[in-house]
Amino acid sequence: MKPNARQMVDTKPVGVTDVTLGSINLEKQPANIKDRELRFRKLTIEPGGIVPWHSHDDRPALIFVQQGEIVEYASNCVDPIVHKAGDLRPEVFGTSHWWKNLGKETVILYVGDVRKDPHDHNM
Repeated sequence: MKPNARQMVDTKPVGVTDVTLGSINLEKQPANIKDRELRFRKLTIEPGGIVPWHSHDDRPALIFVQQGEIVEYASNCVDPIVHKAGDLRPEVFGTSHWWKNLGKETVILYVGDVRKDPHDHNM
């Protein structure tokens, strides 16, 4: 691990379905976190599919791999990171990355994140 180990890759999403299962306006909750939403999503990534480069500097998240195996290419890691079913990956400030399904099985990810901009549709 080291800062800026990997540069941004400009790709579009390939073979990815992103469905929001639910969200909560955190400003209307006792936590009263202004302009933030807690969102829960399901991402399905087909074999060969790509989740494009994105940053978590302003959108912390937890990713749970429900099915399959997927490779993460993170800005702060020289080597690719393999995530398998059952893995949980925190994504926090300083994390920029992209993911690719190199396997033959569809990957299913469940994602909980805290989003500020409701128009931010980054994966």
